[in-house]
Amino acid sequence: MANLARDFFIGLSNNDFLNKSARKFGTRFGAERFVAGTVFDAIVPVIRELNQKQISCTMDHLGEFVTDRNEAVHAKENIIAMLHQIQEENLDCHISIKLTQLGLDIEEAFCIENVEQILDVAHACDIFVNIDMEKYIHYEKTLEILKSLRKSYTNVGTVIQTYLFDAEKDLRDLEEVRLRIVKGAYKEDSTVAYSSKEEIDKNFLVIAKKRLLGKAFTSIATHDHRIIQELKEFIEEHHISKDRFEFQMLYGFRVDMQHQLVKEGFRFCTYIPFGEDWFGYFMRRLAERPQNLNLLMKDVFYTEEDKLKKQPIIIGTAALTLLLFWGRRKKKEKQ
Repeated sequence: MANLARDFFIGLSNNDFLNKSARKFGTRFGAERFVAGTVFDAIVPVIRELNQKQISCTMDHLGEFVTDRNEAVHAKENIIAMLHQIQEENLDCHISIKLTQLGLDIEEAFCIENVEQILDVAHACDIFVNIDMEKYIHYEKTLEILKSLRKSYTNVGTVIQTYLFDAEKDLRDLEEVRLRIVKGAYKEDSTVAYSSKEEIDKNFLVIAKKRLLGKAFTSIATHDHRIIQELKEFIEEHHISKDRFEFQMLYGFRVDMQHQLVKEGFRFCTYIPFGEDWFGYFMRRLAERPQNLNLLMKDVFYTEEDKLKKQPIIIGTAALTLLLFWGRRKKKEKQ
């Protein structure tokens, strides 16, 4: 059942109609708990509050799989404007970008040009830029582009997804690069990625421990308290300096644990997504934790007074329709 729910929400995250429709409504039906807003100006107070609690941030201006040049240029300009504002506001904050948002699916050279312009500004502002990993079809190209960029820029790193079979191998090639270690949030073929939680968790620990014993700074991105506890014990056992890594979690997730880790003296960073293209991101969060579906259904169909809405949001209706379709398809496959 868990895998079925995960596959369903991953399917929704890739649905073009639902993604476009979601832009009209803002971050509704539960998404506002995990997406900080649609414009950066509105997020600045959130960042300030977290900074005051000794929590740094990384900002993700949501958007991916862009196929229009103007849209990619617009995304680049928004990111550059955000970099200037981070510097002007003296925020403890870096940024995370996606290559497909900046034109990778349009033309590689065009994408690299956009990224270089971002890195030039980020370097001038003394801000680190993390290139998020996306679907596996972009995996090798992302690593190639990173390698090329690293010849001219030192303020750029990327992500290792531990559900990929190649993760440990590629870790060796990136031993001097600042990395974020994650489990992975996309549905990948069994020929390239682990599918069971046990295998993914095991590989996460293997890779995180190797990085902690290495030279470069590492962001350990997980909400799993069991993994965090094991890594804390490993860190103490090997006398690893807390300046060489940080724990990282998504905005809105396990807030109490975030504050507890800070109290224990660990460096901590919150990953804050914002923007109009929030739907795919939100669905992937539901895929990781289907229990959040309760929030979705309540906010779509009920008012704050727990009364049924007269006109449920179109996206919620479409989601239910797809859920019914998905269930019927699975039933037919079993027959």
